[in-house]
Amino acid sequence: MSEEYGNDFVTLIDEDGNEVEFEHIDTVEYNGVTYLAFIPAEISIEEDAEVVIMQIVEENGEELLEGVEDDDIADAVFNIVMERAEAEDEE
Repeated sequence: MSEEYGNDFVTLIDEDGNEVEFEHIDTVEYNGVTYLAFIPAEISIEEDAEVVIMQIVEENGEELLEGVEDDDIADAVFNIVMERAEAEDEE
C-alpha cells in the first residue's frame, strides 16, 4: 500500500448527495493513472464490502478524487486490490 496516502478515512459524497465515510485500503498504479480503493468505514475488510474505486485527477493544480466510469478499468483495478489482499492474508 502506498505510504503517501496511508491507511486513513475520507468522507465521500455518494450519487444521492449523502456523505459516507470510507477507509482507504489500497493505492494502485494502472496504465499511468493512480487509483485508490475504499471500503465503507463501518465494515472490516474481512466482511463482504463494496469496494469503491476512485482515480486521482488534477484540476486547476489540485488533486481530486473522481469515480471510475470505465467498468473494464474498475474491474482490473479491483482485481489487483483483491490479489494483493489475498497475498497479505497468506503471509
